[in-house]
Amino acid sequence: MSIAKKLIGEPQITAYARDGAVHIPGLFAEWVDKIAAGIEHNMRAPGPYAAENVTDSDSGRFFDDYCNWDRIPEFKDIVKHSPAAEAAARIMRSKSAQFFHDHVLVKEPGTSKPTPWHQDAPYYFVDGRQTVSFWIPIDPVKDTSLRLIKASNLWDKMVLPVRWLNNDNFYPDREAYLPVPDPDQDPYKFETLEWQMEPGDAVLFDFRTVHGARANMTDQRRRALSLRWVGDDAHYVARPGKTSPPYPGHDMTAGQRLREDWFPVIWG
Repeated sequence: MSIAKKLIGEPQITAYARDGAVHIPGLFAEWVDKIAAGIEHNMRAPGPYAAENVTDSDSGRFFDDYCNWDRIPEFKDIVKHSPAAEAAARIMRSKSAQFFHDHVLVKEPGTSKPTPWHQDAPYYFVDGRQTVSFWIPIDPVKDTSLRLIKASNLWDKMVLPVRWLNNDNFYPDREAYLPVPDPDQDPYKFETLEWQMEPGDAVLFDFRTVHGARANMTDQRRRALSLRWVGDDAHYVARPGKTSPPYPGHDMTAGQRLREDWFPVIWG
């Protein structure tokens, strides 16, 4: 039995659909060293979308970069041969798992910048109910973990996307979106999910699940790799501006399945 089938059964699939997120301990336990090597490779040789997300008023370093899997051998191996694709298909109840993109997120010790509350979906040019992001830390996580708003994947309207560095609006039309929520200011309105995690654990969450992460004011690094996948019903959708990732020159039209030469089907 594969590790994905062993660790992801009906209870996990049901919780994912209901809550928008589920914690799967040990899913990538055998891949921690490979992920660490890939992250270090990425940080030594950043791609065109690499960003530093602290301002002069913040301390520490918050690095992120995405869409590097096809040039970093460690990430390519993880995408193609780790349990991710099968796990994605299982949790989405999809016959297929199509890879969308990778995302490295590193908060060095003493980083005061939290990850803003957001959904992934409005930044992307893909829509559908069968989506999943993996958040895989390779350092023990206690006080710097991913946080998610329970059942926000079921909200009728999406949350306004903002730019991480300065919280500016990502698109011009604020009225089309919900205001960015703040569970810390309104804890009775929003129930959050958060897990202490070990290296190689994973949180799987829907593109529509609102999430963020705490600052890292510890003396330990917090390195994580995210892998984003879509399923059978995913299709291209136009957004009111340049998306993130932008993927210029994709030539796709509304309703079309994502082109497989750019976004390979790894499972199914």
